[in-house]
Amino acid sequence: MEGKAKPDYAKCVDIATKGAIKELMLPCLLAIIVPILTMIVLGKEALAGFLAGSIVTGIIFALFMANSGGLWDNAKKYIEAGAHGGKGSEAHKAAVTGDTVGDPFKDTAGPSLNTMITVMSLVAEVFAPLILLLLA
Repeated sequence: MEGKAKPDYAKCVDIATKGAIKELMLPCLLAIIVPILTMIVLGKEALAGFLAGSIVTGIIFALFMANSGGLWDNAKKYIEAGAHGGKGSEAHKAAVTGDTVGDPFKDTAGPSLNTMITVMSLVAEVFAPLILLLLA
């Protein structure tokens, strides 16, 4: 470990990509299958209720995550500017931890929820007429 060898960036990206795809399989399948099953098993009224509930709670949760992530980032910047002891203080250490937790909130989790809501709505819109024809 002398630091002379070039890192293999492609392998790192490959490992991260495979892990991300593996972890996304269940949420993707849920976003596609649940609206279809809701319509088949419970009917079009239940699908409308499911989508309305998903949209309302998903948007609120996505906004919460995006705003709380930004809040933790700004709290760290505020402390680094000299408040509560500035850099190196216990408050700064806590703020760095909060910022580390907040970054995925604002950069990935919030926007991902918006995408999942969109996928569920589009799946319902595309498959609802077909299911109504098959069940009629």
